[in-house]
Amino acid sequence: MPDHTDEAYLLIVDDLPENLLALDAILRSPGVRVHQAESAEQALELLLQHEFALAILDVQMPGMDGFQLAELMRGTERTKQIPIVFVSAAGRELNYAFKGYESGAVDFMHKPLDTHAVRSKVSVFVDLYRNRKRLARQLEALERSRREQEVLLDELRSTKGELEDAVRMRDDFMSIVSHELKTPLNTLILEVQLRKLQLGRKNLAAFSEDKLRQMVDKDERQIQSLIRLIDDTDVSEGLLAFQLSIRPSR
Repeated sequence: MPDHTDEAYLLIVDDLPENLLALDAILRSPGVRVHQAESAEQALELLLQHEFALAILDVQMPGMDGFQLAELMRGTERTKQIPIVFVSAAGRELNYAFKGYESGAVDFMHKPLDTHAVRSKVSVFVDLYRNRKRLARQLEALERSRREQEVLLDELRSTKGELEDAVRMRDDFMSIVSHELKTPLNTLILEVQLRKLQLGRKNLAAFSEDKLRQMVDKDERQIQSLIRLIDDTDVSEGLLAFQLSIRPSR
């Protein structure tokens, strides 16, 4: 049995109830729902309520005939794509065929109706309708997928920009850290070089108890400064990593 989403609606229009019942019995099958109308006016009401895979119109009806109904259908956006098949009495094919195709018909059937021929013709239109609906759903799914991919692409671009900003922040941060580390280290190196110079000249007076104490105190301050700077660096790097890790996911 066809999927419910592919259920095909057929519209049959004839002013004689017995003709409608006979045609309904021929057409009704799993996945096909037949709607009957005894006049063009009733048919127009049904056309406003449902989407039809095919309309089978009797040519001769009192009031608005099948040709006039077909012209109205062709002139309306909602119904202009519905295939129309006319039913006419045998012996009037030429006159009716010309006018029918001019009104927008795609085929003719003649009374008395051949059950096998009717079912074969109608099944072709039903299959075309179902294929068209499936294609429309596939196109809709593809369009939805395209929109989702565009959203993901925008998110990737945004993430790429954030990562580039983070890399720049890291580079700037490391540049500052490098400069701040070099300052106390350069001072220590200079102090060591001066002491080596004094030792090389055997100027032991430069290393009196008071001066040694001053040197040790100064070295200690420089080392403590380095330790604080390293601690601050660890904290700052951890904060930067934490800030990156808590960025809201999109």
